[in-house]
Amino acid sequence: MSIVVEHEKRRKKILDKALAVFMDDGFENATFQKIADRCGITRTILYLYFKNKRDIFNYSIKQLLTSIEEDINKTRADESMSSTEKITKVVMCIFKLFEQNRRLLSVVLDYLLHLSKGDTDPEARVHRRTVKLRHILASMVIEGVKAGELKKISIKTADNYLYSFIDAAIFQLTVLKRKNLSELKETVVYAIKQLAV
Repeated sequence: MSIVVEHEKRRKKILDKALAVFMDDGFENATFQKIADRCGITRTILYLYFKNKRDIFNYSIKQLLTSIEEDINKTRADESMSSTEKITKVVMCIFKLFEQNRRLLSVVLDYLLHLSKGDTDPEARVHRRTVKLRHILASMVIEGVKAGELKKISIKTADNYLYSFIDAAIFQLTVLKRKNLSELKETVVYAIKQLAV
């Protein structure tokens, strides 16, 4: 048991230091060797934890999305809240996680810009990584409409409406370098209330 704990603890340290390399050098210029050097380990040891720099990057994204999904599912299951309260809480939870992971979001943006220079479609990658989140948001809207708490609106439109706030949050934190999302949070609270009957 302690070996697994130590393995995960070391993996987390590697991820933190790898993010620093990605931030300093950008995704394109970060190398496996630079990451190993920053971690104070050999590339051989690093290969025990990750296949390559893309694997490190993907694991970071997966960790972030998994923690978001766990929090969202808890909120979604809470029957003491109305649909608008649930949706608002979910979006605020996502914003909080984004604020705490601004460095990772910057690396993601750099990675997507790197992909856009080649033949890879960054939109398809983003969609693949966010499809669960979009599905959960759409399901919450459907539940709210069925319960008579939300206006009857196109689910796709409502999902895009809600997801546009997530896009805005990422833009504000990474491109505009905002320290927090306080103004956007106020807007989101108001906007979500407009969905109520």
